[in-house]
Amino acid sequence: MNKTDLTATIDFRKTLHQNPEISGFEFETAKRIQQFLAQNQPTEIIENIGGTGVAAVYQFSNTGKTITIRCELDALPIQEVNQFNHQSTTKGVSHKCGHDGHMAIVSGLGFWLKHQSFNSGKVVLLFQPAEENGEGAHAVVNDEKFKNLNTDYIFALHNIPKEPMHSIISIQKGFSAEVQSFIIKIKGKESHAAEPENGINPALAMSQIITSLSNLEVINPTSENFTIMTPVHLNMGQKSYGISPADGELHYTLRAWDNTKMELVKSQIVNAVAKIGEQYKLKHNIEWLEYFPASINDKECNAYVIKVATENNFNLIEKPHPFKFGEDFGWYAKEYKTTMFGLGAGLNTPALHNSDYDFPDELIETGINMFQSIISTILKEDF
Repeated sequence: MNKTDLTATIDFRKTLHQNPEISGFEFETAKRIQQFLAQNQPTEIIENIGGTGVAAVYQFSNTGKTITIRCELDALPIQEVNQFNHQSTTKGVSHKCGHDGHMAIVSGLGFWLKHQSFNSGKVVLLFQPAEENGEGAHAVVNDEKFKNLNTDYIFALHNIPKEPMHSIISIQKGFSAEVQSFIIKIKGKESHAAEPENGINPALAMSQIITSLSNLEVINPTSENFTIMTPVHLNMGQKSYGISPADGELHYTLRAWDNTKMELVKSQIVNAVAKIGEQYKLKHNIEWLEYFPASINDKECNAYVIKVATENNFNLIEKPHPFKFGEDFGWYAKEYKTTMFGLGAGLNTPALHNSDYDFPDELIETGINMFQSIISTILKEDF
């Protein structure tokens, strides 16, 4: 990538960072992406995939493999504390997961693709909405506009702070955990605080549910039965000291390595809540929400990542188990050959979702080189 194109791509990353939008509302971001892509003459730009999603298609032949390179459009509802020139101009919203950098990398591929003349195949640059709430990839996979692209492989990367800068992180089993959020709602009976025996206060049941669920955890990430349940919000009653409350809510996220374990633990949660609810004579129900399937890495796709990382002399790190965070990329893995790999963002870079995080611009060229090499390897083999 020449210096001028790289500078333009870095500047574009900073523009995206200044103008973040939350999941499902990436309208202006999508417009900026389309304008940037147009200068590099894709065969076609497809709008409104899975909502605000955008795809740039580079058609080299009607035969051969179709490769999709995916990134994410959305930012997070986090107030940025950084004071640099490209800080977010939107109060309470900022790019704290690096999606601005991922978009820049995929957008920057256009500078290279417009000069290529592969004898077969097609490349799709996919900009997916709503990754952070787990809805975007599911919507894209079920959109006829995406289905009609007939993709064979889908590749993506995610920057990983606290790993060596420019390192390539490969995981055979899968990139990220299966994640399911849920709310346990219980209802008793209100009474005067001086006469709690005349009501049904949910406090003891809530404490017992917390203990019971913690006993289901297997916190060792090397175990196939790895399971963690994190309480993220608890609510009971109100600040009214004369009332013994009736209602309680417990909000959790549940993480496991695969769907089989996830479904087993979900059934155990249902049984535990039912047993405790019956014991305390409480009405109860569980609401499941924000589901992220495990991002399973296809062996063939993963082999391409390892091959090109080695050929480019990048520091290759092969991890024994997935990352514990969720990624809705797993929806693609249910339908297509996919792989997501990590891109080390530096040992001293603030962690993802931290208010002082910023995507390191020096990673842009590394990411572009990885995707260029993957595309070239597959399309040349195809020919």
